[in-house]
Amino acid sequence: MRKLALTDDILLKIEKPARYIGNEINSVMKDKGSVDIRFAMCFPDVYEIGMSHLGIQILYDMFNRRDDVWCERVYSPWLDLDKIMREQKIPLFALESQDPVKDFDFLGITIQYEMCYTNILQVLDLSGIPLKASERCEQDPIVIGGGPCTYNPEPLADFFDLFYIGEGETVYGELLDAYKENKANGGSRKDYLEKAAQIEGIYVPSFYDVTYKEDGTIESFVPNNPHAKATIRKQIVMDVTNSYYPKAPVVPFIKVTQDRVVLEIQRGCIRGCRFCQAGMLYRPTRERDVEMLKDYAYQMLKNTGHEEISLSSLSSSDYSSLKELVTFLIEEFKGKGINISLPSLRIDAFSLDVMEKVQDIRKSSLTFAPEAGSQRMRNVINKGLTEEDILNGAGQAFEGGWNKVKLYFMLGLPTETEEDMKAIAELADKVARRYYEIPKDQRNGKCQITTSTSFFIPKPFTPFQWAKMFTNTEYVARAAVVKHAFNDQLNRKSLRYHWHDAEVTVLEGVFARGDRRTGAVLLEAYRLGCLYDSWSDYFDYDKWLTAFENTGIDMAFYNLRERSMDEKFPWDFIDIGVTKDFLKKEWERAMRGEVTPNCRQQCSGCGAARWKGGVCVESKN
Repeated sequence: MRKLALTDDILLKIEKPARYIGNEINSVMKDKGSVDIRFAMCFPDVYEIGMSHLGIQILYDMFNRRDDVWCERVYSPWLDLDKIMREQKIPLFALESQDPVKDFDFLGITIQYEMCYTNILQVLDLSGIPLKASERCEQDPIVIGGGPCTYNPEPLADFFDLFYIGEGETVYGELLDAYKENKANGGSRKDYLEKAAQIEGIYVPSFYDVTYKEDGTIESFVPNNPHAKATIRKQIVMDVTNSYYPKAPVVPFIKVTQDRVVLEIQRGCIRGCRFCQAGMLYRPTRERDVEMLKDYAYQMLKNTGHEEISLSSLSSSDYSSLKELVTFLIEEFKGKGINISLPSLRIDAFSLDVMEKVQDIRKSSLTFAPEAGSQRMRNVINKGLTEEDILNGAGQAFEGGWNKVKLYFMLGLPTETEEDMKAIAELADKVARRYYEIPKDQRNGKCQITTSTSFFIPKPFTPFQWAKMFTNTEYVARAAVVKHAFNDQLNRKSLRYHWHDAEVTVLEGVFARGDRRTGAVLLEAYRLGCLYDSWSDYFDYDKWLTAFENTGIDMAFYNLRERSMDEKFPWDFIDIGVTKDFLKKEWERAMRGEVTPNCRQQCSGCGAARWKGGVCVESKN
């Protein structure tokens, strides 16, 4: 019988002990003596967040289909358990076997957002694994990173043995086979890393040297090992229909962020918003076959007992069989208490028609993301929405019975003026006015328009990667302009306004575009006690400022300057398919306020057509 890593008296002292006991429905148990490779798959945040992540569910299922691999899960311990583990010297453990992570062959960490970086150090520290890759010995697990933040892995380069660049379903099998072969031959840790470096999409940071110019920008980035590639090419799955996908995902014991079946209907996005990293990274757009989705929806609901299914993608409205799929789900599960969730819809008649089918009589709030208040700014960011689209969409929603709308915008975008900021409040007011154009006896109570603004962060591999950011004080001043503009609106009683934390935004910006030198700041911030930085209650900006001061790293160098067109970026050695020349052209078009057609309207030659599939083929027909 499996023995828990935590004693009963510890479990009774901590919040939500079910986070740490494992043994959930559909979790995989194996005989550790009969497998060749043990893989600890980590999401560096609390259980409720990590259990909601689709990528880990896919890889967990994929790895465990192999008889020679046992993949287990590990999450960041919450602060109460973190304290006890340090005091009592309890090593971090995997949920399935409850064995220490240090005993595994691999520790794989998915890196989804910049503000989880100190949690990565927590996971290594509590596991008893040296924080720096250069200090690890033959017995330590191979630490591998994956996920969207690995498209600029440099701030974390010192802490990882290797990074997997791209979608996980492609070369992991090759990577694991190479490990088995190296182990059987008595090869060393370095021998394995050299084998791994020869596999497409694998980046071993220690095999590269970086030099800097006097102005602090990168002068050179070159391999120092003959097995390392000069360019790392993103790995991508073209046939997403016949790829790995779990029919029986693990069901958590406690309520988690995404407490539902998640059905990924497509990857990629045709829209080309210039601020959006995911829209560039996951090109080309690839759809899953609708018949496969129908089958998986039934199987996943049956195997989990969930009562909600969410259709996931970057832009669900653009999935060509959305109406057919939604109609099937409604008819198949009618009267069975199954809710259907449709995130990422656009403001158009088609989306609202689909929403009308799935919303219950109470008409919960609709969420739209115009991103910018003025048409000029929407053209700059290539949003592809006119004010007429927004007001017509809101009007149809109101006439359909909705009375609550959430609007998402960004502040601090390139070329933004005070008029653009004020236009956010003006547009929200126009949406409210559209509601009150409906005859009073046909309205569904009072209207509520909730507007939220986040602050723009320039991300690698976007047309805005050259843009400057602002200080947190300047960002807050921009939010104040919007807030005052809301006070001037006719329907201000129907309007609410919130904005994101500017201090967190500034730090995200540093690590989004940071180079290897910023790793020293991460290490110092962790030493000072920074942890769970994406949680507002535990974020401590003063400690971060101290970390920058103690390491002599200038935050302004990474944020408060516009990059020159010829600057070498820390991520330039990665090839995502979309070319730097295309991104430059899009930056120039943004500065002119020119709109680029979406991928189904016209191919703009971004470079992703090299994969010869998905929407890139459709757009040429």
